[in-house]
Amino acid sequence: MARHTSFRFCLDLSVEQERVLSRHVGAARFAYNQALRLHKDAYAAAQRGQTPGVGSDGDPGNGDGPRVGRVPWTGFDLINVFNAWKRSEAAGRRFLVEPSGIVRVEVAGLAWRDQVSSEVFEEATVDLGRGLKAWNDSRTGARRGPKVGFPRFRRKSLTGGSFRIRNKTRKGRASIRFGDGGHARSVRLPKIGVLRVREDTRRLRRMISRGRARVLHVTVSRGVSRWWISITVEAADLHPAVRHLPQSAESSPQVRADDWVGVDRGLHALAVAGSADGVEVLRVTNLRALRHGLPRLHHLSRAVSRKKKGSKNRQKAAVRLGRQHARIRDRRHHTLHQVSNQLVKNHALLVLEDLNITGMTSNRKLSRAVSDAAWGELARQIAYKQAWRGGQVLVVDRWFPSSKTCSACGTLHKGLTLKDRTFGCRQCGLVMDRDLNAAVNLAAWAENHTRTVTDGAGRGAARVGDRQAAGPVTNAYRQRTPTQPGSRGRGGKGLDDVGTSQTAPAA
Repeated sequence: MARHTSFRFCLDLSVEQERVLSRHVGAARFAYNQALRLHKDAYAAAQRGQTPGVGSDGDPGNGDGPRVGRVPWTGFDLINVFNAWKRSEAAGRRFLVEPSGIVRVEVAGLAWRDQVSSEVFEEATVDLGRGLKAWNDSRTGARRGPKVGFPRFRRKSLTGGSFRIRNKTRKGRASIRFGDGGHARSVRLPKIGVLRVREDTRRLRRMISRGRARVLHVTVSRGVSRWWISITVEAADLHPAVRHLPQSAESSPQVRADDWVGVDRGLHALAVAGSADGVEVLRVTNLRALRHGLPRLHHLSRAVSRKKKGSKNRQKAAVRLGRQHARIRDRRHHTLHQVSNQLVKNHALLVLEDLNITGMTSNRKLSRAVSDAAWGELARQIAYKQAWRGGQVLVVDRWFPSSKTCSACGTLHKGLTLKDRTFGCRQCGLVMDRDLNAAVNLAAWAENHTRTVTDGAGRGAARVGDRQAAGPVTNAYRQRTPTQPGSRGRGGKGLDDVGTSQTAPAA
């Protein structure tokens, strides 16, 4: 078992089954909110000095991570606290009047807790623990990327929501099974029963029966107009027939020019792939799913705003608006999966450029188009699919001028703008499509910055970084004072001296 993957199916439910699943979604939301409320109450009490378990500064965590004390923090602590609460008097009680007139209080706890699976409560509190850890790591600097806010209470909604159930094996039988009850297109969940699905589950059942996959958990989510189930499995590696063959020293003593394929992502063309010798291997037009669905999106948005808040008509209009959003998202993801599959199936060595997508979305003129293109999602799909097939993906530094460099002579043309869709070199006279020129430069960069080495016995080869390149620049800094070329003799640093010190890797 080497990889995690998921199978997503659309559920075909009856009215009674929809009510049962809605009850589980509400239970997951209730458990999450109640666990968050218990955490905040315990933390507030600790701040007042009523309970120990926090630091002297009132912080339940330190630089190394959260510290477990009286304040529930991790998923296990939250599970224990919530399980104790749901059986306590605070969760529910009943007043019993005896014939003699004596009133007796009976602790009932959460009365409806037996109607749903207990794993729904546990997984919801585990999600809260992950959110608290992400917030603490982001606050202390242990987590990179944008700042993560403190978890908030979840709202009740007619659309959206999900719950998760783990797969447990008891007496040699899994709690989550497929094809039970004489229906091949079905899945059995504990406490819920058999649910019919619309797609064929033959591939998943075959992998499980042959021991090539093990079900970890399932996630049932409520969409705008339908229910979905996602089965997360731990699967074995792909079949050798669909994996890229590892290149040996005998078969490939040197890196050939057509080995590496550069992929340039853009707005006019979603992806343009080319080899180092200037051959275009793939060009995909950007379908712009959001732009094509925007007129109807505006119409449905106005329809929602014109309805009275809290009315049934407003809920129906919101459902129609959600369907349009889901349709746009499905079209975009379908295109991205097609492009990524075509790239990783036909090419074992791919080169991508590190794009500053966050900075591009800050431009109000390009933010909508950049978000609609979903460059980050395309790179993510290429990365994990190529890893499954045994290929390799290189990421070029974002400051590499792939679009402004001539792929024939290497001349840098700084005057190239976004409006120029054709690259023309004034030195060698090369005229080429702008995106194809960038893809060729990416492939050539990978060819020049990788080499093939063999071990002592000559058994195969491995591609490593070029010793002269030594990876991307990591110590670049802003100039403190403006300098001019040739100012090194006057005590300043020239432009060539800023951020250029690199340490070559050990041989």
